[in-house]
Formats: sequence, structure tokens, C-alpha cells
Amino acid sequence: MLRHLHYGHVIVVAVAVMLAIAMGQLVNGLSVFFVPLEHAFGWPRAAVALINASGLFGLALGGIMMGSLADRTPIRHIALAGAVAVGLCVSLAAGADRLWQFYLLFFLAGLFGAGLFGPAITLVGSWFPSGAGLAIGIAAAGQAAGQGGVPFATAFLIEVLGWRGALLAQGLLTLGVLVPLALLLREPLGAVRAGPGAHAEPTPLPRAVAIVWLSAAVLLCCTCMAVPLMHLVPLIQGLCIAATDASGVLFVMLLAAILGRVAFGKLADIIGPIPAYMTASLWQSVAVFAFTQIGSLSMFYVFAPVYGFGYAGVMTSVLVTARALTPAAGRATAIGIILAFAWLGHALGGFQGGYFFDLTGGYTAGFGNAALAGAVNLILLGSLLLVVRRRVALPA
Repeated sequence: MLRHLHYGHVIVVAVAVMLAIAMGQLVNGLSVFFVPLEHAFGWPRAAVALINASGLFGLALGGIMMGSLADRTPIRHIALAGAVAVGLCVSLAAGADRLWQFYLLFFLAGLFGAGLFGPAITLVGSWFPSGAGLAIGIAAAGQAAGQGGVPFATAFLIEVLGWRGALLAQGLLTLGVLVPLALLLREPLGAVRAGPGAHAEPTPLPRAVAIVWLSAAVLLCCTCMAVPLMHLVPLIQGLCIAATDASGVLFVMLLAAILGRVAFGKLADIIGPIPAYMTASLWQSVAVFAFTQIGSLSMFYVFAPVYGFGYAGVMTSVLVTARALTPAAGRATAIGIILAFAWLGHALGGFQGGYFFDLTGGYTAGFGNAALAGAVNLILLGSLLLVVRRRVALPA
């Protein structure tokens, strides 16, 4: 038993590093390429934002496909496919000179790279029958580290190597690090898989209802979340602040997010996953619009970590809530479907931020829409909490 728990810690660290590198590139790593691609090709910002959106569409579709495979296929195979796909596609993007080429490459990276998120997080939870919230929070903190560290490091790579050299360096690093880590992944003894004889333990809601409800919620909360992740750097650059300083703000925000991911994982273990999810959603929904009211680099550095700590709890809480409301048999499939809507929300939020920037010349409308999406998400979560508590309180 001790040996298994010890290897569970290895799984947590491996998944955290894989999420840092892969999701750091696919979720918001392209934010520092917006201005270089605009200058190189003259493309409008909405068209450049669609490169990121195409990767997120790939993540959405791949989340369903890879989640279903993960319930029947060893996780090591799925993670290897994701590691190779992300590394090769990002490397090939260094030679792209047409928009459709960027769209296709990042779509494929997301499609297969999805195996590095939902199935990997499900794997972490299966290694920790108790205290899963904290374990998932630590693993998810890797994504927060990557979403801050990848753009920050890439800004310097672009200055030294140019945008093509930076993409090639990222792709080769991805292959060199993720492939060995993927080989470390394996399921615990007695892991439950989907199948005709699989036992489904009772859950507060029917499986289909939980999936639909959480999918609607994450679509909205991730629409809110994506706007500062994708557009904070160009927003700050619009104030005549250098890209390296602007990406530094994002880096500081996501350093705080590392702590937030872990803290909200522990909070979910204490007060329950849905209340933790609501707390993080309220935090990001109230604070997101404030970015458009800041006019100095120093104030961005003060506010960004405050926002980052709270918003980061959303993804941890989503994952722990999905785990609590779905049975173990087929859970990777369920989480894959829910995360598909999360990535669609990221794509929608990032695109509408660029679209309204092109339309109005500023980010007020895009960040305002983010706050509105967050508010509707809170209504959905509040009603979900009431229904779950009522059903749990009813006698069997």
C-alpha cells in the first residue's frame, strides 16, 4: 500500500509537468505571438486569435475522444500520442506562412494533446481515493505554472530567436520532456474501467444530468477565464509597455494561480467541491473587468496575483466537482465531455475578445462580456448546489 501511495506522488508530479508544458502552449501560449504575427503577416487580431481557438476546438473534440479511449486503453499510450502530437505540430508551425496551416497544426495538437489533460487528471484522482481534491489541485497547479511560465519564457525566446525559432524550440522541448514522462504513467491496481460488468456507484444526480449541467457551467466560466489569459498581454502592450514586461504580469498572475489551484483543491476537500467552485467563480467574475481600468504597469503587478489566486480555483473545482458527481466506471469519458465544453468556452472567450477589439479598438466590451458570462455561470452553480443538497438529504 505504501508503495502504491508513493508512486501516486510520482504520478502527480509527472502529470503536473506535462500539463505545464502542453497546456501552457495550447491554452494561452499564443498570446505572446499575437503582435509578432500581426507584424509579420498583417493579419487582424481576431484571425490570429482563431489560431488559439482552433487548438481549443481540437482539445474539445479530443477530450471526448481521448476520454472515451482512456476508459478502455492504458493511459501510457494515450499520453505518448499526445506528447508526440503536440511536439511535432508546434515544431512544424515554425515553418507555417498561411493561416490555414496554423489552424490545422494547432487543431491537431489539441485533438491528440487532450489525452494529456482529462485522462491524466482522472488518473491522478484514481491514485488517491481520499484527499483527491488536494492531489488534483497539485497536478492542476502544473497547468497554472505553464500558462504563466510558457508565455513569459517565450517572450524572451522571440526576442532572441524570432517567432519561428521560438516555436521550433518549444516543439523540440516538448518532445524531449513529455515523451519520457508519458512512459511513467500507469493505472493503480484495481482501477475501474468502463464495460458491461463495471459497477456504477450511486451519485447525487443521474450521470447524464450531471454532465449536461456541468458542461453548461464550464462553458460560461471558461469564456470568462479565457479573456485575460489570451488578451492581458496585448492589453498591456496597448499601453506602450514592452512585451517582456507585459508577459511578466501574466507570469506573476499565474504564479499566484499555482497556489490557488492547490488551495482550492484543499478547500474542496473541506467545504465540498460545488461551494469551492462557486467561490472561485465569484472571485473571477467580480474581478475580471478591473483589468480594463488599470493604466500603469505597477498596478497590473499588484492586481494580477490577487485575481490569479482566486480564478485559478475554478479549474481545480471543476475537476473535483466532476469527479464527485460521476461514477468511477466511465469517469474519464464524462470528464472528457465536460472539459470539451470548457475548451469551447476558452475558444469563445479568446475569440470574442479579439473580435470586439477589432470592432471597437479596445478591450472594454470583451472583458465586459467575460464578467457577464461569469455571472450566468454562478446562477447555474447555485441551482446545482440546491438540487444536489436536496437529493442528498432525501431518504433512500
